[in-house]
Amino acid sequence: MRAQVEAALAAAEAGDGTAPIVEAGDPVLRTPAVEFDGQVDDDDLARLIAAMRATMRAAPGVGLAAPQVGIGLRLAVLEDAAQVRDDVARARERTPTAFEVLINPRYEAVGHETAAFYEGCLSVPGYQAVVERPRRLMLRAQDATGRATDREVHGWAARIAAHETDHLDGVLCLDRAQLRSLATHEHVARLWPQPTAQRAAQPLGFDLPPGASL
Repeated sequence: MRAQVEAALAAAEAGDGTAPIVEAGDPVLRTPAVEFDGQVDDDDLARLIAAMRATMRAAPGVGLAAPQVGIGLRLAVLEDAAQVRDDVARARERTPTAFEVLINPRYEAVGHETAAFYEGCLSVPGYQAVVERPRRLMLRAQDATGRATDREVHGWAARIAAHETDHLDGVLCLDRAQLRSLATHEHVARLWPQPTAQRAAQPLGFDLPPGASL
């Protein structure tokens, strides 16, 4: 573990402050991450968080999990400026989310409502697919100081938190996706720029989950 952290930090500090993003096919993305319990000291944890934040922003993305920079620790960072059209923001319940560190996060669905939207991943570059996720969830985690930050989240913030926590369990968004919905970023932008995935379902031949918000 120490070697993984040192490699990521060395790469970040030798370049522009960002670490290389691991792509699908690397075993680190399929191996459940270990609980963080002080494997690195406070200074190195702060350096790692800073490198992950810079990497997420440069990608650009709205979340990044430690396995995505080659480190098998239960650590993730989130941040969403929510710079989208008003109709997209309303349909997806997407509002700005301030930068946050999640240590040892877990989540569970609250209620039975789900939402299905196109979703991408920095470790699966160039593609998106429709993923059904809980509309609301209880997120349990600690911040960078070890303080508990348990709370309920909903909408797009819940999607981001679930996506990044899934990474820590060795799960990629494609594992939960409607694979017939798979499309390049270019095709999503050109053919399916609507706030929901409803118009893509029939032409691409996939079913939207019954009862899910669209």
